Amino acid sequence: MNLKEVTFVFLCILVRILDAKQPNVVFILADDLGWNDVGYHGSEIRTPHLDRLSDQGARLERYYVQPLCTPSRNQLMTGRYQIHTGLQHQIIWPCQPYCVPLDERLLPQILRDAGYNTHMVGKWHLGMFKRDCLPTRRGFQSFFGYLTGSEDYYTHHRCSIIPPLNITRCALDLRDGEDVTTGYTGQYSTELFTQKATDIIQQHTPDKPLFLYLALQAVHGPVQVPERYVTPYTFIKDNRRREYAGMVTAMDEAVGNVSKALQDAGLWNNTVLVFSTDNGGQTLTGGNNWPLRGRKWSLWEGGVRGVAFVTGPLIEQPGTVSQELIHISDWLPTFAGLAGASTNGSKPLDGFNVWDTISESPGLPRVELLHNIDPLYVDIAPCFQESGDFLQESLWRSASLPVALEDRSRFNVSVHAAIRHKSWKLLTGYPGCPRWFPPPGGAQMNVSEQLKQVMLFNVEKDPEERVEISHQHPEIEFLLRRLQYYQKEAQPITYPADDPRCDPGPSGAWDPWQ
Repeated sequence: MNLKEVTFVFLCILVRILDAKQPNVVFILADDLGWNDVGYHGSEIRTPHLDRLSDQGARLERYYVQPLCTPSRNQLMTGRYQIHTGLQHQIIWPCQPYCVPLDERLLPQILRDAGYNTHMVGKWHLGMFKRDCLPTRRGFQSFFGYLTGSEDYYTHHRCSIIPPLNITRCALDLRDGEDVTTGYTGQYSTELFTQKATDIIQQHTPDKPLFLYLALQAVHGPVQVPERYVTPYTFIKDNRRREYAGMVTAMDEAVGNVSKALQDAGLWNNTVLVFSTDNGGQTLTGGNNWPLRGRKWSLWEGGVRGVAFVTGPLIEQPGTVSQELIHISDWLPTFAGLAGASTNGSKPLDGFNVWDTISESPGLPRVELLHNIDPLYVDIAPCFQESGDFLQESLWRSASLPVALEDRSRFNVSVHAAIRHKSWKLLTGYPGCPRWFPPPGGAQMNVSEQLKQVMLFNVEKDPEERVEISHQHPEIEFLLRRLQYYQKEAQPITYPADDPRCDPGPSGAWDPWQ
C-alpha cells in the first residue's frame, strides 16, 4: 500500500470516528426486585414491557449487584468495590453524617465532562448530610426525587428513628433540584417519577447526548400501589404478594412508557437502555428469588444475583441471553467507553468495559468479582424471625472453626464475606438468611445442613447453592488468599453514629444539616 492509499484509509477512519455519535444512555434502576419477579423468569407476575425489551436486547443472566441499596448505588456511580470507598457495611441511614467520599469522581461527572446532559430522577441514597453530597453537586444537572432510602409512595414522607433523641420523625423527602418541593401529595411515586423522566426526554435537544438515571422507588417497601394494578392478580392468595405483584406491574408499565417516550422523541435509535435491580428481592415485603437461595441482605445468590438487561438498536446481536460474568461496577467504564469519555482523574476502577461482551459476545473480560467483606455485619432481619430457624442460627453461631482451615489462611473466616472466581463461589462467616423461598403455594423449604464458616459452591453447576463442596476441593485455599488480598487493600469502614442535628422537626423536611 503506497502513501496515498495509507493516507486515504487513515482519513476514512478519522471521518468515521468524528462522525460517530455519542449514544444516549438511559439507566433504569429498580429497587428490591427479585429474580422470580419478572415474566421471562417464569413468574406469575406479568411484565410484558420488560419481557419485550429484554428480548430485543441482551438479557444478563450472570449479573451481580450488592445485597443492599447504598452499596450497589455506590458501585454504579464510582465503578469501584465498596471496600475501596468505605461503604461496605449496611446502608446510609437518614441521620448518619457521611456520603460517598467527595474525592470520588462519579459517573455523571465523567459523562458531563464528555459533553452529556445529565439528569436524575428518583432515589439517591448515597448520603445527604451536607449539600456537597447532593446529586446536583455530584454531576447531575437536574434532580427530582428523594434523598433517603424509603418512604411513603403517596405522601413522600419518610419516618425514621433518631436514636440520640429517642424520637421518631416523619418528614417530607422530595425535592426538585436542591429545594424541597411540595404539591405532589397523593401522586404515586412510580407514576410521578416516570412522568418527570419522560418530560426530560421530551425536552431534550439532540445537539447533546443524554444521560438519564431513573432510580425508581418501586418495588421497595412499603407495599403500596393503585388498586387497578392489583386487579389482575386476584388468583394470588397471599395479600402481600398480590399487592407486590401490582407494584411490579406498575413498574413494568413505567419502563414501557420511558422506552416509548424515547421512540416518540426520535432518540431511540441512538440510545442504550439498561434495566437493573439494585439487590435481590426482599421476601419480607413480597419479593421472591426462586429458585435462588436467600434474599436481600444476604450474600447468597438470591441477595446478589440481579435481574438486568441491555436493549436498544445499538445491540449488535439482539435476542442474546448472556451467561457472562458482569458486575454493577462495570457500568461506569462501559458507559465511559461508549461516550469516548476519559476516566483520568478517577481512582483505580474495579469495573470493566463489557460493551463488546454484551453487544457482540466475543469473550469475557472478567473472571472474578468480590461480593463483599464486612467485619461488622449484622442481619437486622434474621431468618428465624419469619421461619422458625432459631435453632439453625444458634447452631451456626456456636459452631467451632476446624483448626486445619484456620491454619491455612490468615483471613478471618468468621467475617461475613464472599468472592466469585470463575465457577467457584466462596462464602465465609454468616452469609445471611440461608433459606429458599419458593413461589406462593410451593412447599416451604427448610435448611437441612448446618452452616459452616467456610462454604464453597460451584454456582455454574449449582446456582441454587444446595451442594456445599469445600471438603472436596482445594480451591478454597486460593479463594481465601484472594479474600485476604482484598482485605489488605480495603478502606476502613465508614459508619458513624447518628447525628441529632439531622432532626427535621415536627413539620419540616429531611434536609442537609451540616
